[in-house]
Amino acid sequence: MTNPLTSLMTMLLKRLRYIIALLGSMTILLVLYIQNSAVFFFTCKRAQRASHICLEDRGNSSWFSERYKPTVPLLLNSTNSELHANIFSWWNELQHVPNVANYTEVVNQLFSLFPDEEHYSDAGPDRCRTCAVVGNSGNLLGSNYGQLIDSYDFVIRINKGPTENYEMDVGSKTTHRILYPESAVDLNDNTHLVLLPFKVLDMQWLISAFTTKKITQTYKEVPSTIKASKDKVMILHPEFMRYVHDNWAEGHGRYPSTGFLALIFALHICDKVNVFGFGANSNGNWHHYFDETLASFESSSHGGDFEIQTINHLNQENKISMYKGLT
Repeated sequence: MTNPLTSLMTMLLKRLRYIIALLGSMTILLVLYIQNSAVFFFTCKRAQRASHICLEDRGNSSWFSERYKPTVPLLLNSTNSELHANIFSWWNELQHVPNVANYTEVVNQLFSLFPDEEHYSDAGPDRCRTCAVVGNSGNLLGSNYGQLIDSYDFVIRINKGPTENYEMDVGSKTTHRILYPESAVDLNDNTHLVLLPFKVLDMQWLISAFTTKKITQTYKEVPSTIKASKDKVMILHPEFMRYVHDNWAEGHGRYPSTGFLALIFALHICDKVNVFGFGANSNGNWHHYFDETLASFESSSHGGDFEIQTINHLNQENKISMYKGLT
C-alpha cells in the first residue's frame, strides 16, 4: 500500500519542477524581449538620427527640380557608353589634342580592365549617405575642419589637393578623388580614382597607366603611371559633363570646373552634401591652400563666377551646406 506522505511529496516535487521549468522559460523569454527591445530602440534611434541628418536639407524647390535630372548617367560603363551625336560632338570639341583613336574601341578596352558595373544605384528613402566635397581654396587654411571632414561617409577631393601636412584643416580621409591625366597623383588603396575625361586620349592614358605606361604626353607632360587600385577606377560619363554644363552652369564657360562637377556628382550619389574649400577671397581671387599662386575666376574657361552663384543658390535652397572657412 502506498504511503500517503510519499505520494504527497512526489506530487509536490512534480509541481515544483513544473514551476521551476515555467519560471526558467519566462526568464529566457524576458531576456530575449529585453534584448530585442534594446536593439529595436537603438536601431530606431540611429535611424531617427540618420533621417534627421538626411532629411533636414530636403524640401521642395522648383529651381532645383528644373535643373536636377535623376536619370542622367553619372559613370561610364559598357552598357551606357554609346553617346548621342550631340553629346559626342560637344565633348569632342573640348579636346586639346586631335582625336585619332576610335572611341568605341577605347571604351571596350577600358571595361576589359576596369570595373564594368552600375555604381550607386542603391538610392532609396531609407538610405542616408553623407558627402564632404573638399575644394582647394586657400580659405581652408586655419579652418580646423579636418575632423569634421573625416566624419563623412564619402570624402571627395579634387585634382592634386594634398592632405599630408594639412590634416588639421582638410582632414586625411579620401574616398574619391576626381582627376584627369594632367592633375594625376598617387592614391591609396582605399580611394576611388574617378577619371574626368576631357578627351579620348584621357581614357587611353588611364589604360596605359595600368598597362604599358607608354603615354607620357597629352597637351603637356603627364605621369606615365599612377599608384591606385584598379578595382576602384571610375570614369565620369561625358553625358553627365554636358548635363552639368547645360543644366547647372547654364552654358557659362566652355566646360564646368572639376570642383563644380564633383559637387553635382555628390548631389546625385549622397543624401547630405556639405562643401568645403570653395569660393574666391574678398578680392574676387583665389589661391590653393597648398600654394600661393593667385588666379581669377573671370579668366578661366569654366564660368567660375556663375558656378559660385549656383553653389550659393544651392546653399540658400538648403540642398547643400557651405563651410566657407577663412576668407
